[in-house]
Amino acid sequence: MQPKKILVIQNKRIGDVLIASVLANNLKKEFPESHITYFVYDYTSGVLEQNPNIDRIIQARDKELKKFPVLIRTIRSIRKEKYDVIIDPYSKFQSRMICLFSGAKKRIGFKRKHKKLKLGYYTQAIDFLDEASLPCGKALEDRLNLLELAFGIKNGDPKYKIFLTSEESQYAKISALKKPVIMLGVLGSTPNKSLPYQYTAQLIDYLSENYQASLLFNYAPHQKEEAEHIYNLCNYKEQIHLDVYEDSIRGFIKLMNQCDLLISNEGGSVHIAKALDKPTFTIYSPYIEKSHWNSFEDGKLHDSIHLKDEYPELFSTQYSRQERKEIERNPEQMYMKLTPKLILRKLEPYLAQQFKKKEREHH
Repeated sequence: MQPKKILVIQNKRIGDVLIASVLANNLKKEFPESHITYFVYDYTSGVLEQNPNIDRIIQARDKELKKFPVLIRTIRSIRKEKYDVIIDPYSKFQSRMICLFSGAKKRIGFKRKHKKLKLGYYTQAIDFLDEASLPCGKALEDRLNLLELAFGIKNGDPKYKIFLTSEESQYAKISALKKPVIMLGVLGSTPNKSLPYQYTAQLIDYLSENYQASLLFNYAPHQKEEAEHIYNLCNYKEQIHLDVYEDSIRGFIKLMNQCDLLISNEGGSVHIAKALDKPTFTIYSPYIEKSHWNSFEDGKLHDSIHLKDEYPELFSTQYSRQERKEIERNPEQMYMKLTPKLILRKLEPYLAQQFKKKEREHH
């Protein structure tokens, strides 16, 4: 039976929301008459705008939703909508409560190994896969598995996309800059996802010394002071255009669409660049499980570095959730081992390959 109204709840960060958009892309193809709504935090909704597979976006504020009266009002509002299906890929307290009291006949979520779902939040709780087997990475493969088990959609398309208007595609803010234009994700979404500032500055100096390129900084608006600190640590500033910056998601999307490649700490900017088919080089925090988030990394268009790849002996064989939590609480010691010299061993050949490709395209 074709569902009429589907709600996807994805209260998480930008990358998670963009990855969750593959649910709508595949569901709309299978059930073209269905009405699909996404419930997301307001600061992430930009990656879903203009997606023809999403009919409505409900925006919530992170801190507000954690207030009990706001949550109760939200639950009542969702219940009035009479959704047939609710999908909850992240499964946090607020989203589980919305599911439980939504009145939806079909409620689907993931079953976390370290948490017991005692109440009937979901009518179908799906196990996470033990490991990735597809090049799209585990986070996307988990969602494809959900689509197959809950809706019978086999061989779903894992590619997430960002849809631009014709006006957004013609964004010309950087047309006068010297090519290539390299976007630098100088800070992660949180401090424990950010490479030490002095290391970031050394990598930027390497780019300035070795490439006649324009360098742009990407960071969240509240990180401006930290970004300026990294800028001040750089020895060569002539090629850095600190004034070229967008403080909204759609603004960054337009800007990134005109850039030639992205070098970044792991996070939402990487997934945005991939959705725009831009080359990416990702620097992973030591606590991140790379196989979960390394979508479409082939060593050519998309490449990356993780300390575990270079020094596996620093990590236990199992690399358990507890170990990752311990590193997350205090990542500095591990991060200091991910030196610019180590990063450049992978970044140098990647850049050489990318710029050789660009030269061939221009000829």
